[in-house]
Amino acid sequence: MPETPSARTAVITGSARGIGKAIARKLAEAGYNVVISDVNAEEARKTAEELKALGVRTLAVTADVSKIADAESLVKATVAEFGAIDVLVNNAGITRDNLSIRMSEAEWDLVLGINLKGTFLCSQAAAKEMMRRRYGRIVNIASVSGLLGTAGQANYAASKAGVIALTKALGRELGSRNITANAVAPGFIMTEMTEKLPDSVKEDYLKQIPLKRAGTPADVAAAVLFLISPAADYITGTVLNVSGGLTM
Repeated sequence: MPETPSARTAVITGSARGIGKAIARKLAEAGYNVVISDVNAEEARKTAEELKALGVRTLAVTADVSKIADAESLVKATVAEFGAIDVLVNNAGITRDNLSIRMSEAEWDLVLGINLKGTFLCSQAAAKEMMRRRYGRIVNIASVSGLLGTAGQANYAASKAGVIALTKALGRELGSRNITANAVAPGFIMTEMTEKLPDSVKEDYLKQIPLKRAGTPADVAAAVLFLISPAADYITGTVLNVSGGLTM
């Protein structure tokens, strides 16, 4: 295991913007070299260049996580550049909301393909490298939707519930090799996507949150940093809710 955070490398999928970018920034601030992975090549490159200013090494890799070749190439590029992959944060995810009775097969397949299959493919590729070094930290970004279910998001909720179950399976399978697998389940987080919601919808969410505020990408990033830190070395297969108490 590397002796200092500055020697460690973290791959964050879907990290050109939003929550993924916030996670990448938090890890870079902590001294991790970061790999920015996204389907948007130009945005990934810009984010990687921006985070270099924090004094760490960065790499931008274009990848569609739902494709096994891209997942494997992402890990290979990381190892070629940094010599190892110490941390994988499976953040890439999308929504295609619709009521179940109206949801198309394409909407179902697209969301499950990226959110769940993508998490599996990247974890599989990264775990093979981590097992050789007998060290690794995998953090999967789930959602409270995967715990509670959300009307109009059957595909998204199912994908995130699958991510939670996958996390627990990985924790059991990889623990003997000093690899932990945990999940973060964000609640109502203010991003570009949620900012566009009608005020009435935002108010309904806030009424259900004991802390009476929406979360921020920084809140999610802090949870990820904890789960990959030495303070969480004895934690695996768990789901850390970052929801302001929404799931109580």
